[in-house]
Order: sequence, then C-alpha cells, then structure tokens
Amino acid sequence: MAIKKLMGLVLGLMLAGNVVATDIELNPSHPDRYVVVKGDTLWDISARFLRTPWRWPDIWQANEQIENPHLIYPGDIIELSFVDGQPRLTLNRGNGKLSPSIRRSDAAGAIPVIPIGAIAAFLTNPRVMTQEEYDAAPYIVAFSDEHILGSAGNKAYVRSIEQDSTTGYAVVRQGEEYIDAETGESLGFESVFIAESAVETTGDPATIMLSKSTREATKGDRLLPIIEGKIIQNFHPHPVAGDLQGHIIGVVDGVNQIGQYNVVVIDKGIKDGVEVGHVFIIDHAGEKIRDVIAGAGEEVQLPNEEAGTLMIFRAFERVSYGLVMEAKRVMHRLDVVRAP
Repeated sequence: MAIKKLMGLVLGLMLAGNVVATDIELNPSHPDRYVVVKGDTLWDISARFLRTPWRWPDIWQANEQIENPHLIYPGDIIELSFVDGQPRLTLNRGNGKLSPSIRRSDAAGAIPVIPIGAIAAFLTNPRVMTQEEYDAAPYIVAFSDEHILGSAGNKAYVRSIEQDSTTGYAVVRQGEEYIDAETGESLGFESVFIAESAVETTGDPATIMLSKSTREATKGDRLLPIIEGKIIQNFHPHPVAGDLQGHIIGVVDGVNQIGQYNVVVIDKGIKDGVEVGHVFIIDHAGEKIRDVIAGAGEEVQLPNEEAGTLMIFRAFERVSYGLVMEAKRVMHRLDVVRAP
C-alpha cells in the first residue's frame, strides 16, 4: 500500500477521551504486516513502519485492541490498516483470524521497548555524586590477611558504618567529572562500581565482606547504599518539551566514537526538566574550518548535522544517562542534543 503519511490518534485517546490528531510519516519501505520474533524490541519494530520510531505510542495507543501497547509477544502479527480513514495497528494472533479480544496483560515473555541488556548495569550503578557526597561516604582503610587489594570473598575494614545503617553497600570509586559544556561548571562525578558488600559488623572500623566484584577494591574506595527496586523495562518514549538543548559530556566505557547502543551522559538533568523516556535528537557539532580562498586566516563555522537519536533511561539532578537508539553517522563528545 503506497502510503506516504498517516493521520494518527495519539495519547489524548487515553486522557479523558480527548482526540488529538498528528501527522506521522511512514518509513517508505514499511511492510503491511510484520511477525514479531524473539529478540525484537518495540523500537525496532516501529522503525519498520515509521520514520520516527519513538512515536510508536501515537499509533499503538490508538488501538483499543491493545490494552497495553508495551505487551507485545513473539508470534504476534502486527498489521497496518485503516478504520474509518484512521490508521490502526491490529494484532493477528497467528491463527489467520483478526481478533478483537484484549491481549493478556502479563509481562512474561513480552518483548522490551529497548535492548535492556545495553543499560541494565546502569539502572542501579553508576550513580552521580557531588564531591561533598563522595567525601562524606564511608571508605575502606584496610583488608584482612594483609591483602593490599580486595576482591569477591575478601573482608575489608571501613570507616565508619553506624549501627542503624543499611546492611548492603556498593563499593565505588570516583570516576570522571562531568562538566557543563557551556558554563564549565562541575555537575558531579561518576561513581565507578567496584563490588557489592555485606556488613558483618558495624562501628569504626566496621567490617564488610566483598562480593560480585568487577575489579579489585583499593584503600580509599567509598561505600554507597545499594539501590533496591525493580528494573524498569517499559519505558515510554516521548519528546522533550520546548527548545531544551544540551551536549554529550561523557561516554561510558571511554569510547571516542559514539554509535548505536552506546550509553552517553548529557549535561541536562531533572533540574532542567529532563525525565526518563525523553527523546533527544543528536546533532554532530559543525567544525570550524579555514577558508583557503578568502585567505588571511578567515574561518567558517559549518552547520550542525543531524546524527542520531537518544532516549533518556536515567536522570539525575544535573546530568542524565541516555542510550543512543539510532546513528546516522559517528558522534562524539560535545555534540549537541536537542528536542525533536
């Protein structure tokens, strides 16, 4: 079906019955139907149908057959159709018959919105700390049996853990300092995860037992309470409001060139209105080049060029972590992020 654009009903259908219309451009090579397979994500499936895959809720939430648009399963057949001139994505259960029944609401086996494996380690660690928070945290002063370093199964001594404190701590080390790209202001430090630990005795010094270490602990490493809670999988992609703009100021794992599914840090956070699920466009920062024709050292600022898309999966007060979902070209630190 040669369709260039479709008019979708968006989130207003779920809000007091209001209907809001919006233009959504289809992927020129979109299929009319797609069979969901294990390993798919909702973002990937949407990219088959839409030019802007993060707008899949605009289509799927307009379909009364899909009670929860996040719960789509391998074997489901997604079909693009129109009802009374309005687009719908219809679920075919694989039996050759379209069913108006509501899909089961359990999350077991449902495909994720984005590749959770790419961000799982960052949903609890690392965290962003101020210098004051880092300096005030308990720290390791020694290891048992005259060890110089500590790893899983080793005992460590800490100053200090009080009687009424939590029993589980993450051992961390001060990592990269995050700097605002425009003002040069310090926005905090990355806390690099070293190991988990369980408190054996409290006091000054307290004793802890290390476990699940990713690298060896050293004297001076700090302890932070372990964050408990369920890992979020059902993210709700939505655009940033207004004309918010920031920069990529950090790249996890220290890579120089940023591509799809890299985790990046931007210099905007909760204080700036950023929230989990916000989608940003990444613009490659235009270079300043010398005009060899004009001479006399005259320079020309090249324009920014759209390079990719990222979605925020964890927001802190001054900075946020995002996953690069699409990459049209290689990206780098200090590239611009902006509202779509």
